[in-house]
Amino acid sequence: MTSLLRLYFIILLSLFAFAANSVLCRLALADGLIDPASFTMWRLLSGAATLALLCFFQFFKTKNTSIKMIWLEGSWLSALSLFIYAMGFSYAYVTLETGIGALILFGAVQLTLILFAVWAGQKLAVMEWFGLLVAFAGFAYLVFPTLSSPSLVGFILMTLAGIAWGLYTWRGKISSKPLFATTSNFVRTIPMLLIALAFINTEGLKSASTEGIVLAVISGAFMSGLGYALWYAVLPHLSASLAAVLQLLVPVIATIGGVIFANESVTLHLILATSGVLGGVLLVVMGRKKIQR
Repeated sequence: MTSLLRLYFIILLSLFAFAANSVLCRLALADGLIDPASFTMWRLLSGAATLALLCFFQFFKTKNTSIKMIWLEGSWLSALSLFIYAMGFSYAYVTLETGIGALILFGAVQLTLILFAVWAGQKLAVMEWFGLLVAFAGFAYLVFPTLSSPSLVGFILMTLAGIAWGLYTWRGKISSKPLFATTSNFVRTIPMLLIALAFINTEGLKSASTEGIVLAVISGAFMSGLGYALWYAVLPHLSASLAAVLQLLVPVIATIGGVIFANESVTLHLILATSGVLGGVLLVVMGRKKIQR
């Protein structure tokens, strides 16, 4: 019973960390406290530093742990997915509100995971195909007919971020040492970040405010580094369907956070789009569970 409660507590922390990332990023970028490239840089660097520190203590605590072992738990593909997610996430939140951004992100994540399952040989039933159509219709309703609310560019960037995070989550299912894998992946993003900064206008790096940097560091060190390590730790204990359902809570939590901390409003348009996207994904999950039974 104690171990089950511990698992639920870790899951809850992970979901709140995911939602907090949306709120922190939106607060930093909406008020012009920092630019997207700087936010991504401080987020990834602080996440890598925090995770490396945790591995440092683990290194001395466990005799059979080595730096090579930690490094090999990650992969360049997972790191690239993490980097694309982080970059797309930051640039998308320049124009997207908290709740809409989280909806697009985690809707894209779940659709990506479903498509990966199909690619791996899983066949979809009629209910699952219907759920996919409902989810895609929700996405279409979110951006049409104006293509301006939300921003089309923001929508595309956040969708790419969601696809990348879906790949990262898919690969997390095979991780045997979540802390080591997350640390290795974060560290591997640093050379990618340096290459990207060489092609991005870095004037914003000099004008980032202290408050903006603090928000990025909190997002990286706690909500990303620790949050992702916790999520990787619980993934092997969750079925794919349960993991999907749980992540559907994140846009709801993020929307509430946007209302409380960023003074954003909840419109009927957002409620209907959210119901379509999340409801469609839920139909897919329920259809899969019905087939398994």
